[in-house]
Amino acid sequence: MAELAFSAGDLAQVRFVVSPMWQVVTSFRLLSGHAGRAAASPAHRPWIEQVRPRVAAAGLDRGWLAGLIPPAGFFPYFLNPAPTGAAPALATELAAVQDASADRIRRDLDHLEHHQGRLDPRLRSLHQDPETRLARVAEEIHTYWELAIAPYWARIRAALDTDVFHRAHQVAEHGAGHVLNDLHSAVRWDGGKLHLTRRSRPLSRTAAGPGLLLVPSAFTGPRVPTRVAPPEPPQLVYPARGTGSIWTPRPTTGTDALAAVLGRSRTRLLTELDTPDSTTRLAHRTGLSPAAVSRYLTALRDAGLVSAHRAGRSVLYARTAAAETLLEAASTA
Repeated sequence: MAELAFSAGDLAQVRFVVSPMWQVVTSFRLLSGHAGRAAASPAHRPWIEQVRPRVAAAGLDRGWLAGLIPPAGFFPYFLNPAPTGAAPALATELAAVQDASADRIRRDLDHLEHHQGRLDPRLRSLHQDPETRLARVAEEIHTYWELAIAPYWARIRAALDTDVFHRAHQVAEHGAGHVLNDLHSAVRWDGGKLHLTRRSRPLSRTAAGPGLLLVPSAFTGPRVPTRVAPPEPPQLVYPARGTGSIWTPRPTTGTDALAAVLGRSRTRLLTELDTPDSTTRLAHRTGLSPAAVSRYLTALRDAGLVSAHRAGRSVLYARTAAAETLLEAASTA
């Protein structure tokens, strides 16, 4: 068990961060680790079944991320630099990843090799030439994001924001100690110290940096990932509340009033996009022609109600947060 002591200054620097890169890392670990655990993560099974074929078709299950993020154990710290704001965009975090020093990258890869065994040729090339190869890692991360996270981001982000709002309310009512005690069964606050029962390595303020960043994730498993790389503040990733409901189909009843505004075909497409899908499959499911589906989706995208994400040779369309709000309002009207 590791213990992290807190001063008044450290408590003053505790903050919550919604981090796209942490969603990338934890989701990729869940996806790659799930192959050997058929019964694991039942709440995430709909996402896994939809995403795994896309990831495999793009070769990402045997690319840079497959080497950098093993199913268990250490993964490189340079993938998750401390976010500078409360909710940075993926592009901002990717820029920070690419700013990692060669020393940081080599040190992380040496540590990865110590825990996972000899690096594959791709990672050895990253070790030898970090400046050049890191750009390829960033490109693959962006591709993975478009395939696995972006089509679902509106729902994921809503769940993460709701969790942070709930925790902030807890701080106001009960104090920071109560919140820290409520994050995960492996995390306990007692006597000015944070106890991590499933972390074997020591954790001290001299080796951890000031404060603490609390990062909700939609994809964490039984362990609580941490990042300790001073002088940056330590990061603790915990499971956001209610993430199982992210993949639960939303009610789409009572949409007649919405159809009167948007038209029945556009409204039908919005209801069908409970799961992100392509123009061809949407045409097959709705009976509309592919040309009509494409035209309606373009109009919905221009209105900010759907987003488009490249998936190989096709494009996946997904509902935005605005569309989710419209459908929810229509179903409860």
